[in-house]
Amino acid sequence: MEVKGHKIQPGADLSRANLSNANLMDANLRRANLRRVNLAGAYLEDANLEDANLEDANLEDANLGGASLRRANLSNANLSNANLSEVCLADANLSSANLSNAQLSDSYLGNANLISANLSSANLWGADLADANLRGANLRGADLRDAKLRRADLTDADLTDAYFFGADLTRADLTRANHSGSFCWSVRLKGVIGYEP
Repeated sequence: MEVKGHKIQPGADLSRANLSNANLMDANLRRANLRRVNLAGAYLEDANLEDANLEDANLEDANLGGASLRRANLSNANLSNANLSEVCLADANLSSANLSNAQLSDSYLGNANLISANLSSANLWGADLADANLRGANLRGADLRDAKLRRADLTDADLTDAYFFGADLTRADLTRANHSGSFCWSVRLKGVIGYEP
């Protein structure tokens, strides 16, 4: 498969390539080097991006619905306004990534590294963030209805105005987290560390 003059295949070196608005549905880019690639507005539904390097990549407004990004490196990536619904981001590195206004409903982010990530106003309804590291993350105004945050580390996170209706925070660490204005109705808080209502 070739798109915009670039060969799309597992392990491909596409660093700094301009693939904005490209149709990469079902593409297999496992272990590909996509560092600083421009995928803004790209269509990556059901793509395989497992173990891919997407550090500093631009995925703004991209559609990644149903894609697999297991163990992918997305540190410092721009995923603002991206569709990541039903995406697998297990063990992925999303440290300092921009996920503001992203759609992450029903996504799996188990054990993901989200240290200092920007998830402000993100839709995480039904997302599974069990064991995720969200230290210092910005979740201001995020929708976390029915989200699973079991054993998640939310130390120093900004949870201002976040919506937690039905969320599971069992044994999560909320040490020094700012949860002012957050809506916590019907939330499971068994064994939570550092939570002061």
